[in-house]
Amino acid sequence: MEKLASALLEELNVNTVFTIPVLGGIPISESVAVTWVIMAVLVMLSVYLGSGLTVRNPGKKQQIAELIVTWLDHFTEGMLGDKAKQYSTYISVILLYIAFSNVIGLFGLKPPTKDLNVTIALSVMSIVLIEYAGIRRKGMGKWLKSFAQPVAIVTPINILEIVIRPLSLCMRLFGNVLGAFVIMELIKLVVPVGIPAIFSLYFDIFDGLIQAYVFVFLTSLFIQDAVE
Repeated sequence: MEKLASALLEELNVNTVFTIPVLGGIPISESVAVTWVIMAVLVMLSVYLGSGLTVRNPGKKQQIAELIVTWLDHFTEGMLGDKAKQYSTYISVILLYIAFSNVIGLFGLKPPTKDLNVTIALSVMSIVLIEYAGIRRKGMGKWLKSFAQPVAIVTPINILEIVIRPLSLCMRLFGNVLGAFVIMELIKLVVPVGIPAIFSLYFDIFDGLIQAYVFVFLTSLFIQDAVE
């Protein structure tokens, strides 16, 4: 158990990869550096698939790009509903980022979602969008009045939801990713050869994609609730 505890502490530790010599030195953590790698990959794929588009006789590259965009739009708009489908681009980007983050461990890099700071940032961005969607749809007056619905006595609870929702999103994503690491370490202690590799693929690919889906599904659900 001491080995598991030390491994867990090492996993929770956020290492500084390098320092930018500006304003006395800005430390860049491993999760930020890996996030930059993921951003670079997504941007390069977008530029590659989005170049040379034509209206007639599209090539295979354009067909793949259109297939990906169509699937993402259909997938996210289905969760958001007609009243909130304008936020589908944000949901698609978050889905791709979390999915790439969770599977990047296959390439020997530490997933950014194992850093609590990253999951907090994602949750804060989502809750800001959720409340913005409610204000834009209802107007400031009706948005404020919605905190007193269905009866005024529940107003403190409705206000508390502004904190509870991002905390729920944050801890669910962070907890599931970290929980997968704990299970993997326990499996390695019991069966050190063979079986861990199989479970590693499961947690890095299948479970990682499931967690990405759960995060965007709950965010979409909250946005849909905010605009109703």
